[in-house]
Amino acid sequence: MRRLLPILTAVTLLAGCGGSSSSSSSSSISSSSSAATSGTTAQSPPASCHAVPVPTPKGPQHLSAPTIKLDPSKTYTVTVVTNCGTFAFTLDVKSSPKTSASMYSLVKSGFYDGLTFHRVAAGFVIQGGDPNGDGSGGPGYTVVEPPPSGTQYVKGDVAMAKTQADPTGASGSQFFVVTAANATQSAGLTPDYALAGRVVQGQNVVDAIGALPTHPPQDGMPSPAVVMSKVTVATS
Repeated sequence: MRRLLPILTAVTLLAGCGGSSSSSSSSSISSSSSAATSGTTAQSPPASCHAVPVPTPKGPQHLSAPTIKLDPSKTYTVTVVTNCGTFAFTLDVKSSPKTSASMYSLVKSGFYDGLTFHRVAAGFVIQGGDPNGDGSGGPGYTVVEPPPSGTQYVKGDVAMAKTQADPTGASGSQFFVVTAANATQSAGLTPDYALAGRVVQGQNVVDAIGALPTHPPQDGMPSPAVVMSKVTVATS
C-alpha cells in the first residue's frame, strides 16, 4: 500500500505533514499508514469530541490538477469543521502558490467534506485528507512545489504529506498540522514537504485531536474517529 507520512527523528517514529521555516533532522511524512480501524470504537470520546458515524471512504479519485491562480494580495482562510471542534488556517499563497491553489480548488469542490484525520502522531502531527481513509489515497494528481531550503516545521504549520519516493514538495490532498510542544520547537522534519499555510484559529482543537488515543498507540488511527464534516474557504 502506498502511504504518505512524515517520520519523526525523536524516540518514536510518526507520520505527518508540513510547516514553515528552517532545516531539521532526518524525518519523513508519508501517506499510507494503514492503522487498524478495529478495536477503537469502544472508548468514550474526550469531552472536547463527540462520537459520530465513520463515513464510507470515497475511494480512488481521478481529478485533474487545477489551473487556477490565487491572488497573493488576498487572504484565503480554510475553515475545518470536525466533531472535535473547528479550526482555521490561512493559505500561504505567496510562498506556495501552486500548493495553495490546489488546496483551494479541492476545498471549493467539497473534496474534503466527509473525510477523516486518519492519523494522529502524539506530539508530532495530525494527518488527514485521504479519500481512501487509510493514508493511501489522493486526488488523482500531484503538484510539486519544493519549500524553501531552510524550512522548519513548527506547531500550527500546515503542510502536505508525501511518500519518501516522491520528489521534494510533492503533494496531493493529504495534509498535516504540526502539534509539536510549542511554536519554536521543530517537529524534526527535513524541508521536503510543501507548505500549505498556518493555523490562525482553533489551535486548541488541533491539540485536542492530537491528544486522542490511537490504535496503534502513539501513532495511528484516533479514537473516536475525527471527521471533517465541512471544509470551506473564504477570501478577504
